[in-house]
Amino acid sequence: MDLAFTKEEIAFRDEMRHFFRNEFPEAIRRKASEGRHLSRDEMVVSQRFLNARGLAVPHWPKAWGGRDWSPIQTYFYQDEMQQANVPPPLPFNVSMVGPVIAMFGNERQKHEFLPKIANIDIWFCQGFSEPGSGSDLASLRTSAKCDGDHYVVNGQKTWTTLAQYADWIFCLVRTDPSAKPQEGISFLLIDMRSPGITVRPIQTIDGGHEVNEVFFDDVKVPLENLVGEENKGWDYAKFLLGNERTGIARVGTSKERIRRIKELAALERVGEQRVIDNPRFREKLAAVEVELKALELTQLRVVANERRGARGKPDPASSILKIKGSEIQQATTELLMDVVGPYAMPYQPQFEEGWNEPPIGPDYAAPAAPTYFNWRKISIYGGSNEIQRNIIAKAILGL
Repeated sequence: MDLAFTKEEIAFRDEMRHFFRNEFPEAIRRKASEGRHLSRDEMVVSQRFLNARGLAVPHWPKAWGGRDWSPIQTYFYQDEMQQANVPPPLPFNVSMVGPVIAMFGNERQKHEFLPKIANIDIWFCQGFSEPGSGSDLASLRTSAKCDGDHYVVNGQKTWTTLAQYADWIFCLVRTDPSAKPQEGISFLLIDMRSPGITVRPIQTIDGGHEVNEVFFDDVKVPLENLVGEENKGWDYAKFLLGNERTGIARVGTSKERIRRIKELAALERVGEQRVIDNPRFREKLAAVEVELKALELTQLRVVANERRGARGKPDPASSILKIKGSEIQQATTELLMDVVGPYAMPYQPQFEEGWNEPPIGPDYAAPAAPTYFNWRKISIYGGSNEIQRNIIAKAILGL
């Protein structure tokens, strides 16, 4: 593994750092750093600001707004964005459906959708998970039957993140019920304004409205909204999930969270002692920092493999990044709870519905209890950690 960055790569890192910390709208960065939900309008402003500067879809093909960056440049882009608390571009648009359309869509779909996806003129949500078909995605039952010039879709999707904001949904649907589970699935683009679609909110334990159920009752979808070939959706889904897991370790996010925890721990006291001076707390903090450094080195190893040309299919080591990355992110929320102590529990609706924002010293702590509960999901999405362990056992250990 070669971890020696060139002068050009270091200059690129510094350029990204300066841009994200000094040019990006400060009010949005501040709100994100405090752990508060961004509104739909704020998310749109954020992505359009990046897109206007060529920084929303750098990993796309150059013909559609990509930057043709090296793996190292992409790594620095993600890491500096995360450390600066800049909200990433909407992943359903830029990391999921966009790359699928760019790779497998026809020319009409590319011209019609890709510019709008990059600029978030169209907001997509993801229609994969179903009741009883989460990690076992191949068992999905939402059906699409061909009827003349359109499909008729019936079924239900669940845990659909931000569907309340979405204009379109990309869906895996079963188009051949007689085929083997993975071989009878297709990839459809569906307008959320279509008659027969119902979105029902699911309130999460942190009091927020982030996920939804989506019901399809005889929804008509034009045949031209099929991406690629019929019954090839499983292949496109694997391609999409490979993109989703890129950067899922969120090393930069954990670095920034550790910095924030130290800052707050230096302000908060238990009796006469600052939390940061408590030996037990320092021991727990150091343990997380050591694991984070190991995770960062593992991520750089994956990047180094890509730099040597091992691109084209996901590195099995990305499963290690997913597991440890999610565990470390959850560990930082436990440290935050240790810091804010009794301030974590009171509900403070005057700040924002569903979130508490307790004052500590001259600043605010990130909403500790809601963040703690919400981040339990991190080990599930993007392929549950149990599934990732199976991948490691088979692809790395040969078991």
